Amino acid sequence: MKNNMDTAAKKFGELTELHVHIGSAVDPPIMWEIAQEQGIRLPTKNYWDFEKLITVSDDTNYKKYLDLFHWTELIQSSPEAMEKSIYSIASGAYRKNGITTLEIRFNPMLRNRGGERDLDHIILSSIHSMERAMLSYPMRIGLILMCDRRFSQKLNSIIAEKAVKYARRGVIGIDLAGPIDPQFSMETLVEPIKACKRVGLGVTIHTGEATGADEMMRTIKLLEPDRIGHGVRAVEDKNVLLELKNRNIVLEVCPTSNLNTRVVKNLSDFKNIFAILKEQGVAFTVNTDGPEMLRTNLLNEYQTLLDNNILSLEDLNKASQKAKEASFIRSKSV
Repeated sequence: MKNNMDTAAKKFGELTELHVHIGSAVDPPIMWEIAQEQGIRLPTKNYWDFEKLITVSDDTNYKKYLDLFHWTELIQSSPEAMEKSIYSIASGAYRKNGITTLEIRFNPMLRNRGGERDLDHIILSSIHSMERAMLSYPMRIGLILMCDRRFSQKLNSIIAEKAVKYARRGVIGIDLAGPIDPQFSMETLVEPIKACKRVGLGVTIHTGEATGADEMMRTIKLLEPDRIGHGVRAVEDKNVLLELKNRNIVLEVCPTSNLNTRVVKNLSDFKNIFAILKEQGVAFTVNTDGPEMLRTNLLNEYQTLLDNNILSLEDLNKASQKAKEASFIRSKSV
């Protein structure tokens, strides 16, 4: 494993991962242990069937991928589970890939069992685990709190308030994710996002994945994010590409994730996407989205793009450097 890390450092530069969901990044054996410790009733008593329950399969699509989070969110719904999960993700990122800068994102309201658990305890346990991981490994780690498209304005505002409360204590940014809901209005996030920006939090928004370039443009104009999660559908509109370039908004591209969810059909399409982003001068990074659920890791993402002549070694080194530069983690943030 050490040789893999040394090789990666020489080939791709110091690795940074910006886009990792806690619900899809914990090793299945750890998830199984957490479930057993907490007495969670699972639909199977067989570990191997459980592993299939929380990882992608050949027939996975966008909806089925989101459905996988039902079990991981339930299992992680306690301060103790969050503490174990965060540490597992961080230690695995360093040991398996040599990642030294890592941002982990989650929605605390999807970890409090519908209000049964206190949000502050969930967040503080996550911060404590993050700090413990940084004592164990030479890493910089930060947490991003996520709003949700299914939530009311009130609930998303509470999440933003918690992000503000714990800014500079380990929370470094705010995000929006969740299944597409036609009732959701991006306008409801304008004021909460402004409040987060005032205390120095970074802003990254999931868009341009299941939603098209039109929503990307609205997001850019309304919320003025620093980064965009996924964003591959920007290539559908030259005006969006121009906005991304002019505003220096960085895309968090997750190749294996987009292939599994069928957002991108195949590697040939990804080659075209990256070619357009490079041609238009749009900054991008490479990420996993969730290595364990997607059965991948960051080194695999880089190597796959290289082996299939999608990106050159120079491109990947630039992406690695851009990820480090675009990180919301600052020395005074954690």
